[in-house]
Amino acid sequence: MKQIALDIGLHTGPTLTNFFAGPPDSANAAALQHLNLWASSPTRSPVPTYLWGESSSGKSHLLKAVAHALREQGVHVGWLDASILTPPAFDDGWAAVLMDDVHLYTAEQQHAAFNWFVNAMTPSTGQQRWVLAAGATPPADLMLREDLRTRLGWGHVFALQVLLESERRAVLRKEADARGVFLSDDVMDFMLNRFSRDLGSLMELLDAIDGYALQSKKSITVPLIKAMMENG
Repeated sequence: MKQIALDIGLHTGPTLTNFFAGPPDSANAAALQHLNLWASSPTRSPVPTYLWGESSSGKSHLLKAVAHALREQGVHVGWLDASILTPPAFDDGWAAVLMDDVHLYTAEQQHAAFNWFVNAMTPSTGQQRWVLAAGATPPADLMLREDLRTRLGWGHVFALQVLLESERRAVLRKEADARGVFLSDDVMDFMLNRFSRDLGSLMELLDAIDGYALQSKKSITVPLIKAMMENG
């Protein structure tokens, strides 16, 4: 069944707090703990980090969450993803370099990413910057120029997993119960089959549905969600 992108005017963006990693002993939880420690530390380690996994595993969420956390601290970061066709030059004012969807980079983007990586690791200011990158495959399998591919695998590497449907259902049910909201099986099926699978988006969807139901003074049903989508 075709999934619907979650684009209904929600204001909450990706944060480390609203990333749901699943079981505490999972690779997702280990990656989240690593990023939380790094983002909150006043003396950040310069060892690069690479996240990989299939779509909806949370890679982009985590990169955007780290960027948000650093900007909240007044820190400037360099950001590159596949939509930035002409990347800017490296800026010595950046405290970190974040590169998303590296598996999609063009030759020009790969050239910029390599330049950013080298400048971050061997800066003229004497202070190394952190590099956080993400892609669809392990570093060894990336179809990129060799000097960039090998550098992306230099440091910490985390393989993110899409949570099982049962795990996503459990998280949604727990959050709904905490809100005093009842989600029927039909509503849960609709949410999980028709919207993005990553939990960050699903939780934002729940927040929007809850608010719309309160405003409409109606219980949460599939017709109510469809009405919200039509009016959003």
